[in-house]
Amino acid sequence: MMSKKTVVITGASSGIGLGLAKAFLDNDYNLVGSARSTAGLKEAANSLGNPDNFVGVAGDVADPSTARDLFAVAIERFGSVDVLVNNAGFFLPKPFIEYTPEDLDALLDTNLKGVVYSTQVAVAHMIDRGQGHIVNISAAVALQPNIAVPAGLPVLIKGGINQLTRALALELSPYNIQVNAVAPGIIDTPMHDPSSRDFLNNLAPSGRVGTVEEIADAVLYLAKANFTTGVVLAVDGGMSTGKW
Repeated sequence: MMSKKTVVITGASSGIGLGLAKAFLDNDYNLVGSARSTAGLKEAANSLGNPDNFVGVAGDVADPSTARDLFAVAIERFGSVDVLVNNAGFFLPKPFIEYTPEDLDALLDTNLKGVVYSTQVAVAHMIDRGQGHIVNISAAVALQPNIAVPAGLPVLIKGGINQLTRALALELSPYNIQVNAVAPGIIDTPMHDPSSRDFLNNLAPSGRVGTVEEIADAVLYLAKANFTTGVVLAVDGGMSTGKW
């Protein structure tokens, strides 16, 4: 009987991350998820039904020790890691000249350093195993900036993640490690004020915001796709196709 596969998801306690956690558990994966606080992980576990095959690790993804802890726990509990989903991140839209040094530091810490450190630990483990999947969560505005959503720094950082995805896909292909990304558009999560729904619905040709489940479907596909690598898959209702 084939043993369950194991996924590590950063930022797994809310929003898209919590939806990804549910989707992987529903698809019979073991799950190790990170969040900044133990309290957030407890709430996530409760909402997921406190499954035995979910382990939470509290820590800041900008700290390299968090990545080491995540994989140490996963390997100790489940034996190995098959998939890493670099989901931890936040979106901070504002006019470019209004970004502060504190904004830049925060975005670099969570959205860039978190990806680098977790991926480095994952790659070392996956090279030893001779297989693995890495899925980065990017953003549609990094594929096609939108005048209605000024977000220069997130575009800069997520655009870099897109290029890292392609570069690592090439570098790691000899080791049977697939590296891809999903670029969500506007997704229905608690971060959006319900009063802004009409505005958000009109940002894409689809005329609506996306669901967490639609992002999870894309991530699940890439988590097991063995002939797909270096792809940045837009799940955005057409938002990244250009001006419309």
